[in-house]
Amino acid sequence: MGLQDTVSAERVHIGFFGLRNAGKSSLVNAVTGQDLSVVSPVKGTTTDPVQKAMELLPLGPVVILDTPGLDDEGELGALRVKRAKQALSRTDVAVLVTDGTQPLHDLDREMLEEFRHRGLPYLVARSKCDLLSDRAPTDGDTLYVSAVTGENVRQLKERLAAIAAEHKTEKPLIADLLQPGDLTVLVTPIDESAPKGRMILPQQQTMRDLLDHHLSFITCQPQELPHVLQSLARPPKLVVTDSQAFAAVDRVTPPEILLTSFSILFARYKGSLPLLVQGAAALAKLQNGDKVLVSEGCTHHRQCGDIGTVKLPAWIRSYTGAEPAFTFTSGREYPEDLAAYALVVHCGGCMLNETEMQSRIRTARDCGVPIVNYGVAIAQMHGILRRSLQPFPQIESLLQNTESADDKENSD
Repeated sequence: MGLQDTVSAERVHIGFFGLRNAGKSSLVNAVTGQDLSVVSPVKGTTTDPVQKAMELLPLGPVVILDTPGLDDEGELGALRVKRAKQALSRTDVAVLVTDGTQPLHDLDREMLEEFRHRGLPYLVARSKCDLLSDRAPTDGDTLYVSAVTGENVRQLKERLAAIAAEHKTEKPLIADLLQPGDLTVLVTPIDESAPKGRMILPQQQTMRDLLDHHLSFITCQPQELPHVLQSLARPPKLVVTDSQAFAAVDRVTPPEILLTSFSILFARYKGSLPLLVQGAAALAKLQNGDKVLVSEGCTHHRQCGDIGTVKLPAWIRSYTGAEPAFTFTSGREYPEDLAAYALVVHCGGCMLNETEMQSRIRTARDCGVPIVNYGVAIAQMHGILRRSLQPFPQIESLLQNTESADDKENSD
């Protein structure tokens, strides 16, 4: 993947939901202009969510999700329905496809209520309108469409584009922390876990954000950082490091230079840094046998020095002096009930869109379980969390307030 590509996590996710044979897959194919989903008169043809990253004009880069029918039956059908509803956690804009020749089903109404409960923007597509002799009045959220004749398919796409544009906000990654002329040093270890021939996604996106805003940067490995800093005519404004190298980079970076990590940048970018900073305090409270979930949003081949399954558990044991019980998940696997866990430690979420990352954080919060991400946790355990938050003054003050509350609790 090149720097010019739009990764799936940065694309608007449009989810199509509805009953079996409501015309979901036919409409998805009509909207995308390709045979993305298998179409059949047999109920339940779509057995798992189908996901496709593509360009959808006039919207631009999107991910289209076609989901199983909400009325699937039997034990296997129940699993398919669960998968369909799980797709809501990564959906930015929803389309409820209903059979226009039939009245709304109770399950359709339940899904609409779920959209509203989540604050999810949506449209109702009344399909098969080519079979109707007359049509009931509709409101602004409803559109009659036909995948057979193409009626109102273009209008549906335009409405989706308008809704997505209305709800999508440009969020800073790193450029807003800098001024014109500032230099950034990016510390990117190349070890057995680094992908051959390319940079990992957080590094790519950070570089692209700097380039887009005409800001200069230097990239080096941790062992090269002292020489790089000494060779510069003036110090950089900011050093950003891979979290695994946090301790080593902290030792050689002068205190007057701001320091943070790619993972912490992504925590802010996904809109969750304040809550993750609060969750860091739970690390020191872990006891023997406490269940800790270590979760990653991507799937990759585990190396012998894997950060999630090897390094983080070792750091946590050393920091706490305890022996927690670790559970590991990756990819789409994420428990809906976290009540049994004392702490969730999550990756930076670079492969998850903001909607899904926020859904995972909300699940932890609703279960009363603290959650922290890799970068924040590593900084906390190495005693440099305060320093790593200095580029974000509002978050640094939050840390001060949290520490004050902890001090008061301990004194009481």
